[in-house]
Amino acid sequence: MTVGAGIAVQDGSLLALGAKVLREVRGNVLVTPAAGGGLTNGAFLGVRSAPAASRSIFPVGKLRDQRFVCTFRFKMWWMTQRMGSAGRDIPSETQFLLVEVSGGGEQPAVVYTVFLPVLEGSFRAVLQGNADDELEICLESGDPDVESFQGSHLVFVGAGSDPFEVITSSVKAVERHLQTFSHREKKKMPDILNWFGWCTWDAFYTNVTAQGVKQGLQRESARILNFLCCYVPCVSFANRLTHIRENHKFQKNGREGHREDDPAKGLAHVVNEIKGKHQLKYVYVWHAITGYWGGVRPGAAGMEHYGSKMQRPVPSPGVQKNERCEALDSMTANGLGLVNLDRAFSFYDELHSSKRSAVIRASDDFWPRDPASHTIHVASVAYNTVFLGEFMQPDWDMFHSVHPMAEYHAAARAVGGCAIYVSDKPGSHDFNLLKKLVLPDGSILRAKLPGRPTRDCLFSDPARDGKSVLKIWNLNEHSGVVGAFNCQGAGWCRVAKKNLIHDQQPGTVSGVIRAQDVEHLARVADHGWNGDVVVYSHVGGEVVYLPKNALLPVTLRSREYECSQDMEPERTLRHRWRLQLSRHWLVPGSQEVPHPRPPAQNGEVVYLPKNTLLPVTLRSREYEVFTVVPLKHLPNGVSFAEIGLLGMFNSSGAVRELRFSGEVVYLPKNALLPVTLRSREYEVFTVVPLKHLPNDASFAAIGLLGMFNSGGAVRELRFSGEDADVELRVRGSGTVGAYSSTKPTCVAVDSKAVGFSYDGTSGLISFELGIPDQEMYLWTVTVGY
Repeated sequence: MTVGAGIAVQDGSLLALGAKVLREVRGNVLVTPAAGGGLTNGAFLGVRSAPAASRSIFPVGKLRDQRFVCTFRFKMWWMTQRMGSAGRDIPSETQFLLVEVSGGGEQPAVVYTVFLPVLEGSFRAVLQGNADDELEICLESGDPDVESFQGSHLVFVGAGSDPFEVITSSVKAVERHLQTFSHREKKKMPDILNWFGWCTWDAFYTNVTAQGVKQGLQRESARILNFLCCYVPCVSFANRLTHIRENHKFQKNGREGHREDDPAKGLAHVVNEIKGKHQLKYVYVWHAITGYWGGVRPGAAGMEHYGSKMQRPVPSPGVQKNERCEALDSMTANGLGLVNLDRAFSFYDELHSSKRSAVIRASDDFWPRDPASHTIHVASVAYNTVFLGEFMQPDWDMFHSVHPMAEYHAAARAVGGCAIYVSDKPGSHDFNLLKKLVLPDGSILRAKLPGRPTRDCLFSDPARDGKSVLKIWNLNEHSGVVGAFNCQGAGWCRVAKKNLIHDQQPGTVSGVIRAQDVEHLARVADHGWNGDVVVYSHVGGEVVYLPKNALLPVTLRSREYECSQDMEPERTLRHRWRLQLSRHWLVPGSQEVPHPRPPAQNGEVVYLPKNTLLPVTLRSREYEVFTVVPLKHLPNGVSFAEIGLLGMFNSSGAVRELRFSGEVVYLPKNALLPVTLRSREYEVFTVVPLKHLPNDASFAAIGLLGMFNSGGAVRELRFSGEDADVELRVRGSGTVGAYSSTKPTCVAVDSKAVGFSYDGTSGLISFELGIPDQEMYLWTVTVGY
């Protein structure tokens, strides 16, 4: 028997916390305990007595009848997800594998086991399966002359009862072992993530010029822009890089064939001009690595010191198995201008180290003209983030605000915790949509974490199985947000080696939304909170009170579109849709017998009694965004929940601070909200812990109701004294929503009384915030009783 911390090979089986993960484990498999503290259930897998080779495949053991999710390199540059239950389902180039195993005895009921292939010396490891259901380790150096390896630390294996904690602790264990990267939690996020931006790629493609950029910034959208990304090479290139300096299109008075040597007349003059004239905070220029165009042209004037030489790269068989890359074929046939290794430092010295880089692209590109790509994009980023989100903040790429799937993409980015930027053509913007994402000062209500699938979605296939909802969760300062998406109908085809629509008319899918969907929600709730929440659905516009163990089903009707060749605004929607919340609750443990609930209209708050559920249904391409707010009970019997800016996707993201008078009391927990989505439908939910005060009053601040991430506006939340007053610090402008069990006597903004509306049936408080004079301004809102 070989044993690591919680990981062992015993009687031919790989055990994780006593649960059998792999069977018929090969005799040459080696288990090496992880060094260092912090992780008690983890070890490295390796092999004994392996022959020297530049590429080797080592079978480990058989995986059968265990659900797994993995991410694998399906293109040269990108990963996507795959779900299965047998070893043969694991694709080549798998870089992350999470297996769900039934526990037993004194162990957890479910054990989550993660496999992380790592670098060892000059070799990289990846995972794959074979026809006998064996999990295999593929080890390669990429150089036929490099064949020697140690083989003891090829794959890290970690296990535990919480999948997200297992992944985080395992990545941190690999961080200590390799010492080549830093975990995301140690990195400072760049300020660009907090501001709205414009990318020139889809707007101009390769025809971008300094003049085109300036014209684009003259448009109305420039009022809310704070960063610009010139997403096309501004350097000089043909089929290969010809000069490190910018080309003539970005030089003052530049003309083709002439190079301006004065730096002040180069790209610097363009950047200085647009920053000064349009008050942009940041300008980024995409600068491709040397291999993108076939490398550095040997002998090019001004590039001689790099010593470039022609080489013909050999692609990895695993990559070629998943996708035959025409670009790589060209490089292989025609050669690649590689920088001389002795002089490579001169070229790469200015590139950032991955130890400090805090943002990473997480998926294939946004493809505006490909109808198959949109649901695939959202699902792929979400599942890739389970892995990549441990290293950096994943970037969801650009999108178009004028597009049949614009809302779908916007809602996903609202819950992704990522930068938000569009690639609209100048003058082609949907400001009504952008207002759900961007505040008047150009800042966004960014959630705190990388957006990941909820725990009950990890092993479901929301793109192919015809029944599963994709739910993506995130946290705000005082609430959570859950996006629900119907991603069925399209996926990457392992036979055709490309994305395909496999169901032209995908059906409705159903699921539930519950407070437990938001991991770590208790961390942002008041002390003593144990589960009561208020949920605000962005598309439906409803506020629902969810007591302990309640679930809420939601139904969205179908949404389809016709895609014109150039994706201009004349595209049509065949069906318009809206969210319809079920008129019944579901009670866990009682065969989910529906219980009637009070009638509701959009914008109303609905009270759900203890142990009830309310399902969600989404048709093709539908979505919903839910704000989930912990309920607060005030001393005078009032119950209050801050929803935030009702017009924003992440409405409660606007609430930054919340104060109450009185003492916080013990709260019930485990509220649930069922979800059903039709093809391409979505919904975004803001989840806010409910605050209960000594007199049984309840409160939850939802945030900006017009924003996708409404709860992102709520920055602070406090309560003190005996007057049952609630104090919030809120960002943004628009309609602010909150739940209160009784009508307040007054609402004040920055100590000035303002008008407000209160629906006694639903408990929804709403009032307006103006446009502040300062960037990132926090309004002080007082709700008095």
